[in-house]
Amino acid sequence: MKLTDISQPNYFHKVVDCQWACPAHTPVPEYIRLIAAGRYSDAYMINWKSNVFPGILGRTCDRPCEPACRRGRVEDEPVAICRLKRVTADHKEDIHHRLPPRPEKTNGKRIAFIGGGPASLTVARDLAPMGYECTVFERDPKAGGMMRTQIPKFRLPDSVVDEETNYILDLGVNFIGGKSIDSLKSLVEEGYDAIFVGSGAPRGRDLDIPGRKEAAKNVHVGIEWLSNVSFGHTTQIGKRVVVLGGGNTAMDCCRTARRLGVEHVTVVVRSGFDEMKASPWEKEDAIHEDIPIRNFMVPKSFTHENGKLTGVIFEKVKAERDEKGRRNLVPSGEPDEHIPCDDVLVAVGQENSFPWIERDIGIVFDKWNMPVVDERTFQSTRPGIFFGGDAAFGPKNIIWAVSHGHDAALSIHKHCQGEDITVRPEPGVTIVSQKMGIHEWSYDNEIALDERYRVPMRDKEIALKDLRTEVELGYDPVLALKEAYRCLNCDVQTVFTGEVCIECDACVDICPMDCITFTENREEHELRLHLKAPANNLSQDLYVADNLKTGRVMVKDEDVCLHCGLCAERCPTGAWDMHKYLIEMTHAGTSCQQKHQTHA
Repeated sequence: MKLTDISQPNYFHKVVDCQWACPAHTPVPEYIRLIAAGRYSDAYMINWKSNVFPGILGRTCDRPCEPACRRGRVEDEPVAICRLKRVTADHKEDIHHRLPPRPEKTNGKRIAFIGGGPASLTVARDLAPMGYECTVFERDPKAGGMMRTQIPKFRLPDSVVDEETNYILDLGVNFIGGKSIDSLKSLVEEGYDAIFVGSGAPRGRDLDIPGRKEAAKNVHVGIEWLSNVSFGHTTQIGKRVVVLGGGNTAMDCCRTARRLGVEHVTVVVRSGFDEMKASPWEKEDAIHEDIPIRNFMVPKSFTHENGKLTGVIFEKVKAERDEKGRRNLVPSGEPDEHIPCDDVLVAVGQENSFPWIERDIGIVFDKWNMPVVDERTFQSTRPGIFFGGDAAFGPKNIIWAVSHGHDAALSIHKHCQGEDITVRPEPGVTIVSQKMGIHEWSYDNEIALDERYRVPMRDKEIALKDLRTEVELGYDPVLALKEAYRCLNCDVQTVFTGEVCIECDACVDICPMDCITFTENREEHELRLHLKAPANNLSQDLYVADNLKTGRVMVKDEDVCLHCGLCAERCPTGAWDMHKYLIEMTHAGTSCQQKHQTHA
């Protein structure tokens, strides 16, 4: 097997599984250590640089980092990374003085933004401090997009959205609320140097089944209904409500309906419970609020009398696999079921809608009526017009919109400076030894045995009485410290120097995970089977190093290493060391040139 080149920026990046899985590549262990030290403002600024909305995402993120967390490989629950992010927002001091200063003058380049959601605001956050004149057009009165309109206040208070959107607008961004763009061609003619489309996926999918037109008054599209509730246009609904759909929007709909005084809310999903698109914690929250979820039921028709909805008829289905192993839903043979209700909330997905983009301005659309957008640069087929967030590739989530925004900002900067936007600078990497003494480290390397700490919740009876009463209370400093200690410090890497190794096997003996082996080199598939403990997770690398006097190689399975540092403490020659690895993704800046790896 080839020896490992640890100088490659992405090698150790992949080992920090949480950061690798985060679309914005937030340095998770770094900010968790700062939380443990009580340095909440410093931890917040690390988040603000990468994911832009720590307080918002600390409440609402889909948490792609947590399934990747190494802690989840040694016990049931990963570190509560998302809720620790909220800790930085809840307990920080005033950070206004730490934000980039508003430029004294612009650089002469004008950028227009269509939509004031997370993607557009991220681009503006990167470009405004550089002197770009950023103008954001938003159809709603205030900034935030779907963060403000589609996420219920009991999950995300307006005060949090106001605070974190204002941090960006106060950088000198010109925000024009209550302004819809109905013609991209007209905006192009205003002579902007670049245009960013971050309009989201604003249209909810409907159901075209019998009775839909006749019962239209009492059948509501979920995301539109949530927006109306958010702005106070809708304050009540019938006593019996059926929610159709199994995603996070459906969970928000049913929980919102409960707070409007509904007596019976039922969520009905065509798939099984485990296959629902809703995040596991969203389903748990709905069940905690006594909302039943019915699975394997497909809506066939709406029933109605004299123009008023009376219920929904469902066909019962079951999951079967065809001859190719594909999973299909087929009729179960059971009788159809009628669920009486006064209103239905349809939350079966979202769609993009671009009627305001003329088809003769050089933007190519695909067969799904989506603009053709480069996945690396986020530029459309017309130079100077960029897309990001849900508007680029369909509905995802906030953290993906932030990631798109950073990449698009870099492209826009290069476009405006006449540079090749396809040239993407490497990230900045720093690797620093953590050695303070013979057996001392600059970080806490003791592995906490605590199980994941639950986030305190408001009493259900109180929470269900008010749409704007936040349900989750967040960690206090004591719980935050305990949860932070569960982090395994995966960014503090075990680095091996073969020239000084005497092959005494002390590291092998002391390793609690049996992840170190000294052996003859072989092809990778064979080598994985000849280790002290077989390395079966092919998605995780083997760290292979040579220069041993016997001609053997050192092999460490990155999959199960706990980064505890015992190998480095035990090694009599210093062949093992613990190096803190920090990778900073390249964002738009005054000098976003090629960055190089540094060691200290």
